[in-house]
Amino acid sequence: MSTGMGSLATTAGTYAAGLATHEGEAHAATGLTAYAWLLVALPALGALLLLVGGRRTDRFGPVLATGLSWGAFVVGAGIWLAMLGRSTGDRPQGVHLFDWVAGGSFSVSAGMLVDQLSLVFVLLITFVGSLIHVYSLGYMAHDPDRRRFFAYLNLFVAAMLLLVLADSYLLLYVGWEGVGLASYLLIGFWNWNPAYATAANKAFVANRVGDFGLTVALMLMFFHFGSVDIATVGAKSAALGGANQGFMTALGLMLLLAACGKSAQFPLQSWLGDAMAGPTPVSALIHAATMVTAGVYLVVRSAPVFEAAPTAQLVVVIVGAITLLFGAIVGCAKDDIKKALAASTMSQIGYMMLAAGLGPVGYAFAIFHLLTHGFFKAGMFLGAGSVMHGMNDRVDMRRFGGLSGAMKITWATFGLGWLAIIGVPGLSGFWSKDRIIEAAFIGEGWRPWVFGMAAMVGAGVTAFYMSRLFFMTFHGKRRWTDDVHPHESPAVMTVPMMVLAVGSALLGLILGPTGIITGWLNPVFGSGSESGLGAAEEHPVLPALLITALTLVLIAAGAGLAWLRYWREPVPVVAPVGSLATRAARNDLYQDQINEALLMRPGLHLTRSLVFADGKGVDGAAGGLAALIGGTSARLRRVQNGFARSYALTMLAGVVAILGALWVIS
Repeated sequence: MSTGMGSLATTAGTYAAGLATHEGEAHAATGLTAYAWLLVALPALGALLLLVGGRRTDRFGPVLATGLSWGAFVVGAGIWLAMLGRSTGDRPQGVHLFDWVAGGSFSVSAGMLVDQLSLVFVLLITFVGSLIHVYSLGYMAHDPDRRRFFAYLNLFVAAMLLLVLADSYLLLYVGWEGVGLASYLLIGFWNWNPAYATAANKAFVANRVGDFGLTVALMLMFFHFGSVDIATVGAKSAALGGANQGFMTALGLMLLLAACGKSAQFPLQSWLGDAMAGPTPVSALIHAATMVTAGVYLVVRSAPVFEAAPTAQLVVVIVGAITLLFGAIVGCAKDDIKKALAASTMSQIGYMMLAAGLGPVGYAFAIFHLLTHGFFKAGMFLGAGSVMHGMNDRVDMRRFGGLSGAMKITWATFGLGWLAIIGVPGLSGFWSKDRIIEAAFIGEGWRPWVFGMAAMVGAGVTAFYMSRLFFMTFHGKRRWTDDVHPHESPAVMTVPMMVLAVGSALLGLILGPTGIITGWLNPVFGSGSESGLGAAEEHPVLPALLITALTLVLIAAGAGLAWLRYWREPVPVVAPVGSLATRAARNDLYQDQINEALLMRPGLHLTRSLVFADGKGVDGAAGGLAALIGGTSARLRRVQNGFARSYALTMLAGVVAILGALWVIS
């Protein structure tokens, strides 16, 4: 694991200044890079045509959407090749689109920042997203609304590309909200089922909590920096340093809140399991190439902010460590194949967050693991969809077993993803996740021991629950009913799975030990070297070889225990009651109940109290005054009855009253 690791860290000031300089000196785009707007325009055009065209596009719409997604990948690949032909300093380029917001001295132009970091995301989103489009041609072949489904897929891809290419936080916010909208539409695509509609609403509300954090962060940037441009915020954060820790900590925590909502990190992770209500290709797109990776991108892109706010940076690491263990524990008890994979996504994104919070020592490894995870997680979700396709849409793994013989391609491709995610040496997950575990052991005091051990234990638990998933599905005794006839999926579904399986096996080997990924990303992170992660080398508190050995022992123990319990021994068709810990994990560690007790019910009571105060206090006071005046007027109106004798009597009473008053005074 230590081979090719090179130097691992730079100081915060050197890093932040380097990143700010890199982004601030992005040259005006030339050549093919000047057409980077096509990356967003092509899938956006597909969504527009399919939605506006309506039923007239039913026949050719899905193929058109797939072709436009591949077109975006071709443009991205062309920009990447053009970037390879330029020197490191000339690689970042900016694309000015139009002047957007102007008011006094404040102005924001809509533009794109095309650099090494954004291009990694572009290639991942368009390539994996396009494979998912192809897969969906088979998976959704008999759905009467598949044209609308492909329109939403195109919208999802376009919004995510806008998010990662934006050169300002304001434009990033537009893409951020677009991703949230597309996820809502896709999770609730089959909204005729009330449970699916509820799941979509839950995801939308949880993300709105995170979006509030990004909204506040934008306000703080405007108030303190007078700008929301990514380069300007980065440069001023680096220049500010530790001069205003309170403000920078608040800004960092708001950005983290946004990331937690979008990437399903603690404590806003409750929506991710329910999001499996959408069609399986949606799950693959959300978990592998789009939505949940947005939070990681936001944290890494905002690195100068976190470097200037050590407290917020520490909270990022803590959130990542909690989430990676949280997701792993939940995954151990899930019998729904998609929800078990969702728990694994939560855990793996936790690894990325942990690495991103470690600072310069972990930024490149966070993106490296995000890249490899995109391949093996997409492959496994598509594999789960293939299993459902052959098992009459069943998702209960206790009703699977022995599918390796009936679905050989699905078994083999899923198997490579399984071996990659648990970290078997040589496969992609080993090269990326193992680097994060080693980086977590770097530091002083209690931190390397706590975070390093959390990452290491998480690897062992991951091996257990992912092996449990694989063995319950593809091995052991056949447990399906007589009305089920397992069969392999058509080529339009299996070919994307095979492509992703190749990436699961080889991508980490190509990018990791060769130093390609660190060399590519280092200029973004302010390092002067392209072979390491910094000028000053830092070492873990334990020897790298020992960390690798201990991690592999835990992986072997986790996989071995799963083999004993879920392959060698019979798997009950009905889930046993289980221990208290098992029941808690099945219920997502009671995260919904906790959210209800801590947030929903107090919020409900607060809302009702405010409504009561408004109704009885504000409206009551205004209404009472109006009623008093109205009642008094009604009574006085009775005096005006039109009879002269009444008026004379009134005058007489008045004169008597005046005379009486004068007599009393005298």
